[in-house]
Amino acid sequence: MSTTARASGSLWIASSSGSESVSALDIRPIALWVVPVSELGGVARHVLDALGTGIPGWRGVLLCPPGRLSEAAKETGIAVVTGPVSPADGIRAAVREIRRTVTKLRPAVVHSHLAYADVTVAMATTGLPVRRVTTEHGIAGDDLVYHGTEWRSRARALAHAGRLRRTDALIAVTQSTMDVVRAKWNPPPGLSMTVILNGVDPLPEPPEQRAGLHVVSLARLAPEKGLHELVRSFALVAREHPEARLTLAGEGPLDGDLRLLIAQLGLSGIVDLPGHVDAQDLLGRAHVLAQLSLWENGSYSLLDAQVHGLGVVATPVGGNPELIPEDCLVDRRDHAAVAQMLVAQGLQIRARPRLRADWPTMVSMCESIGRVYAAVHA
Repeated sequence: MSTTARASGSLWIASSSGSESVSALDIRPIALWVVPVSELGGVARHVLDALGTGIPGWRGVLLCPPGRLSEAAKETGIAVVTGPVSPADGIRAAVREIRRTVTKLRPAVVHSHLAYADVTVAMATTGLPVRRVTTEHGIAGDDLVYHGTEWRSRARALAHAGRLRRTDALIAVTQSTMDVVRAKWNPPPGLSMTVILNGVDPLPEPPEQRAGLHVVSLARLAPEKGLHELVRSFALVAREHPEARLTLAGEGPLDGDLRLLIAQLGLSGIVDLPGHVDAQDLLGRAHVLAQLSLWENGSYSLLDAQVHGLGVVATPVGGNPELIPEDCLVDRRDHAAVAQMLVAQGLQIRARPRLRADWPTMVSMCESIGRVYAAVHA
């Protein structure tokens, strides 16, 4: 539970994870980011990048559950409030905590990320003098990818259509994501809607591109990530290239199933599942990033792979075609085609994709977010 108190010219935000201070002399309006996850992943990466870089003209404060995200944010110098705002805490507790924090900090903008925060923020801020902004990170064109059943998907679509009528601006991380919002959620005609791509910065020095067949995946070990198909395709690579290696980095419910498949295909010893890893370190040692997901929106893994000079093999779904060229896209079910592309991207350096010259940096991404805030706050 979060409380506030005045101390030495600062507003102290006390929580179960400790205390942070926000200067009371800083007259910039506050943008409160509500993020219902505690672990590190794609959305957490966006939070750390954006609030760590800073939104021009705004003070960013993060409200999230205690965990690895809150600790990483504090280490980055981001002001953090921790509280019961995750799905595990329940809607009633989350709404109460969000409303309490908004009442105490008086942000000009409340910026929600992920569906649970979108809905609870809409409920919690009813009647409060704030502007509501949402960023859509992960919406699948296929209703069953994330929701499992059609009735559940329809119920969520109705909930989102309702809360968008209480929203002042919507940001989508790719044009594909924006298209799905329009198709599924029936946003009101007056809603401000903007595509802001996930920004990435180039490495301080150009990466050393090396030919080789160390293939890596950076993804949750979940059904929608197509990892079984990747393992089967890699088995074809290993038959012709015994030096090839595959690393499936990440955690998730398919860990045991994947280990069984690896053993059945005789790949033990050349395929490893190390769990959570430092993504930048792994990319610095790899040759090809493979991502055979059923759906993706604005994948940081694909962006990072290009920044590091890796080969890339991915499925032509969601926002992927906006991030990488067509000759890096392949049907995940065509194991022979996937294997052929893995080899080509690993051994033919000139075939590897390069990040578009006009791709936004983290600073330009934050400037775009600031313009959205300025428009709704005017």
